[in-house]
Amino acid sequence: MVFTLVVHLYAKDDEASISAIRNKLHEASQVYVKDQGTLSWFVMQGSEDKRAFTIVERYDQESSLHIHVANPFYKEFGVFVRPLLEKPLEILKFHEIDGPKL
Repeated sequence: MVFTLVVHLYAKDDEASISAIRNKLHEASQVYVKDQGTLSWFVMQGSEDKRAFTIVERYDQESSLHIHVANPFYKEFGVFVRPLLEKPLEILKFHEIDGPKL
């Protein structure tokens, strides 16, 4: 069953923080999409609020998250991004619902 994380980040109110987070998220997407078990890793920035970012991470199964967390970039990302955030990031976990094929 596909396991999905939706992560919300909210940057501090300065262009340097917003730009640094945007660049680091782009780098992260290039790194994490290569991890075994990762189906997709999307990064989005708010269209009205440039401080708001969302990551959608899709894994072939929930246990694949361990590979993601073991990636050396994971710790680097957290250390880099945490001081640039206005508030703690929010992580939501989902199991995708299988349904009829359209």
